[in-house]
Amino acid sequence: MFNEKAQMMKADDIRKLQTEKMLKMVRYAHDNVPMYKRKFKEAGISISDIKGLRDVHKIPFTVKDDLRDHYPYGILAVPREEVVRFHASSGTTGIPTVVSYTRNDLDKWNDLMARTYCAAGAKPEDIVQNAYGYGLFTGGLGFHYGAETLGCSVLPTATGNTKKQIQMMYDFKTTVLACTPSYAIYLAEASKNFGYKPREDFDIRIGMFGAEPWSDEARASIQESMGLRAQDVYGMSELYGPGVAVECPEQKGLHIWADEFYVETIDPVSGEVLPEGEKGELVFTMLSREAMPLLRYRTKDIAVINYEECDCGRWHPRIMRIKGRSDDMLIIGGVNVFPSQIEAALLETRGISEHYQIIVDRDVLDKLYVKVEVDKDLYESEDYNQEELLKRTSENLIAVLNIRANIKLLEPGAIPRTVGKAKRVIDMREEHDRIEDV
Repeated sequence: MFNEKAQMMKADDIRKLQTEKMLKMVRYAHDNVPMYKRKFKEAGISISDIKGLRDVHKIPFTVKDDLRDHYPYGILAVPREEVVRFHASSGTTGIPTVVSYTRNDLDKWNDLMARTYCAAGAKPEDIVQNAYGYGLFTGGLGFHYGAETLGCSVLPTATGNTKKQIQMMYDFKTTVLACTPSYAIYLAEASKNFGYKPREDFDIRIGMFGAEPWSDEARASIQESMGLRAQDVYGMSELYGPGVAVECPEQKGLHIWADEFYVETIDPVSGEVLPEGEKGELVFTMLSREAMPLLRYRTKDIAVINYEECDCGRWHPRIMRIKGRSDDMLIIGGVNVFPSQIEAALLETRGISEHYQIIVDRDVLDKLYVKVEVDKDLYESEDYNQEELLKRTSENLIAVLNIRANIKLLEPGAIPRTVGKAKRVIDMREEHDRIEDV
């Protein structure tokens, strides 16, 4: 097991280490990042007020706009000359959020990613096909160097060129596939179109999927079509990148590497810390980051944290699947709707494929439209009854959402395929708002 000491820490040891690192990190961030010194002063607190984990709630939040406000170099705690790499993610404002790394930061990230592969079941003898995008996006290099650190052989195929991806998957006998879940669905479909039988012709046993939300139903579909075990990986650029949390083979939540990340759940509206076990917005404090320390970073991801021991023997707390993002939530007719809820309802409907789009528009009232492809086998069979399938799909959506959606059934292949993150939601109301503002 890679870094077994860190992976198998007991709960009391985790808590003790978190306390020691938190006190050091608070002082480090306060003394080296002017933004934090200012935040503490504005909140009327000093670092002496933080005596342990019970006082963490006193620390002001950090939000994504704090990073944008410090573009291009982010909130550096070290001289720029000590930064050995930058990554960046695009944003809706057009100003990217830039994250920076010292050599020690990269070593720590590589360790976290190697642990992540190991906890998911990967071994040094595995062949990892990395179909995440390389470049400013953290996914490609994060998954690449993590696999190398574990000792795996890496095929850096990156995104795109699907036919070549599939050929290499077959020729090199890839055993671990790393990509977005939507691209895994696309690869399974394309493989069949190129004459392969994924379950029989490929040697893939583990999928390392992240970078976008996906449901348990999508997982079941990928596992069935590809014959692999689909493991969820959680992370974000601001927190190194991927490797913050991962599912073990038990698939009962994603273990947060709590020796490096302290997590809280808060009420997304009031900001109040919630009792353990309640669903809320995840807030992370990085415990070792040198270049760009983050205190109480609001992720906008909504989830429940489980602090009990996992059947795998790990005590690192578990994210019980991301329920959605507070900023992804759609409010339709006064009802809160997460895209993941729509996906789950669609994939529970027999005869519906994994390819869909959600469109929200308005005339007088907000309206929800769902375009979804019919499963290819059903579409081509004599038993296909469009009216009956439309009725079942509508009933499943109403049962989950409590609102009615306008559903359009499409033939297989009608929805454009993507090689990166899938564009699942199109909110036309944003366009109307821009027009009305003018």
